[in-house]
Formats: sequence, structure tokens, C-alpha cells
Amino acid sequence: REGDVRVSKALPDGRYDVVLHFIEPNDIGGGERVFDAIINNERCIEELDVMAWRDGQIISGLSVACANIAVTNGRFDLHFEARAGEPVLSAVVVREKLPRAAHWQLVWSDEFATDGAPDTSKWTHDVWPAKKVNDEDQTYTAREKNVRVENGRLVIEAHREDLNGANYTSGRIHTAGKADFLYGRFEIRAKVPRGQGTWPAIWMLPSDPYRYSTTCAPGEDWQGSETCDAWPNSGEIDILEHVGYQMGHVHGTVHNKAYYWVNWEQRKGRILEPTVDSEFHVYALEWSEDRIDMFVDDTLYFTYLNENTGWRAWPYDHPFHLIINIAMGGVWGRAGGPTDDSVLPQQMWVDWVRVYNLGDE
Repeated sequence: REGDVRVSKALPDGRYDVVLHFIEPNDIGGGERVFDAIINNERCIEELDVMAWRDGQIISGLSVACANIAVTNGRFDLHFEARAGEPVLSAVVVREKLPRAAHWQLVWSDEFATDGAPDTSKWTHDVWPAKKVNDEDQTYTAREKNVRVENGRLVIEAHREDLNGANYTSGRIHTAGKADFLYGRFEIRAKVPRGQGTWPAIWMLPSDPYRYSTTCAPGEDWQGSETCDAWPNSGEIDILEHVGYQMGHVHGTVHNKAYYWVNWEQRKGRILEPTVDSEFHVYALEWSEDRIDMFVDDTLYFTYLNENTGWRAWPYDHPFHLIINIAMGGVWGRAGGPTDDSVLPQQMWVDWVRVYNLGDE
């Protein structure tokens, strides 16, 4: 629908999560169609620009979630207010707010109970130069200045400093070879940094990156390689990404050979949460052989289904490991402009990481 779009439905009073889906029907530029979404008199999305929010690619759809919408008069009412052009809507999904299922059983966790370096039986540091992946500006170190456990929380801290040919330092740790997982529920309670240029992430890569590679073999340095197709062939799952130039926009994404940013058919969703840098939230993934679901505080905002067409669309049939990091700049971190050095240092705080398997329902 395009123009004066209004949706009104009878609903029992309560709390609901709403996911709005948009596809831009015309080949226009960013700024030509901009509008606000109002649900039950609350402005849940401001200055929504489908083309700008999907990188100017007309073949890319956009999904945006608004959490905890209150229905108090027995009706759900959605309308839009135009700022430029006319509003557009492809679909709206309304779900009753429900707690997560109780039949998950804890199988692995880190509660970060001991100050100092992260537990080496669970985590490994990546010590990397700048520009190794994604044109990122930081060097990753194993220093406690950049990665430490402090007062019961993991701290990843990014600094503006010159080291090893880079202008920024930060930290990146992973569980590969120490905790590798196939399916389950993954929960991370975290608070992200703020500031243009910051790019924190909690995500997963395949523990056998060569599983579906066709151009390289085990032993090759595949991360950042222009010739090895271990990525995206063997997959990636992003539980949380946030870029500081667009505060409060939380992204969940899958990457694979069929759908990734190079061909602009990336499968992803976003949820708006204005307190990401001031409050802790639980970022969660539920992953099975049939589907991938992403949550923030038990709000389901993105689903990716197994099409059963083979590894190109579903390489998520082998173990992956967890990664936590803050990148600085890079192709996405700098997309909103140059890094704001005045806000540094910045920290990502992680209260705990917990992994569950399905028990008896």
C-alpha cells in the first residue's frame, strides 16, 4: 500500500510486539520517501527512509520492529505521517508479548565472575592489525586495557591511540575450539557503546570455515581474503550489530552465498531500542535445523527459514562459535561519517553469556 496507509484491528488489551515490513516500489533515492510510524498514538519510528536504511538498494526489503506496544482500548491502530513523498507499507506482523519458552536447558555459560583476563578455557583473543577485515581502523590486542573482566562483567574497550600502525585499539574474543555449538538458544546480556564510528557485535562464525568453500582449503587465512570463499559460503550469524551513527538501531543478520550484501539480497531485521547504550538488554538467537530467530528482551524481530535448497541458502548445519568485539570505523562504522574521537574511550559491557539446548517440552 502507498499513500494514506491506515491499519485498524480489534485486539484484546495487553502488550504486543510489532514488525513492519517495507519494500520500495520505485527506483528513488534516499530522502525522497520519509515518514513516521504511529501506533496507538505513540510514534514508534521516526524519519523512516526505506532506501537509505537499506543502503539505497531497491531490491532489498526492510523490516523494523517496535517492542512493547500497549493496547488499552481494545484496538490496534497504525498510521503514518509523511515527511517527504508518501508512506508505503508491505506487511505488518503483530504478536502478543510472551516470555520465552521454559524448556531450554543451560549447557554452557560464562558469568564473568573473576576479574582480570577472560577465562582462557573459554575464550581466545584475536590479535590482528587494522584493515584485516571490513576495512576496520582498529588493531585488536590482548591487553587488559582492551579486554578484561571487571566487577563481574566482560569489558571490551576501544581507544583512540596509535599502535601497530593503527589509530585505534580494541578487543575481539571468540570461543572457537573451546565452545562450538550446533543449534540451541544463545543469550547475551549486554550494553553497547555509543558514538559515530563504533561498531560493536556479538556474532557467530563457522568452526570449520572451509565446510562449503570452493576456492580454498584448510590452513589458508580466510578472514579478509579476496580469493577464499569460505566466507560467505560457510555462513555467518549476527546476533547483535550496532553502528554508532544510527543509535538505537539493533540489527540481526544472516550471511550466506545466496543472500549477502554483495548481491544486495541480505536477510536481516532491525529493532528500535533507544536505551542500548544506557541499559542492559538480552540479545538472543534461537537456531534449529529449520529456522533462525532473533530476539531483544524476548521480542522476536527477525526470522530466517531453511528453504531446503542446499548449502548456498542454508550453511547453518554445522557447528559455529561465538565472537564478541568492538570494531572502529570500517565499511559500516564509517558509513555515517568520520569517527567521533571525542567520545572515546567507549566500552561494551557483557553481564553474561548463556547457551541452552532444548529439553523436554
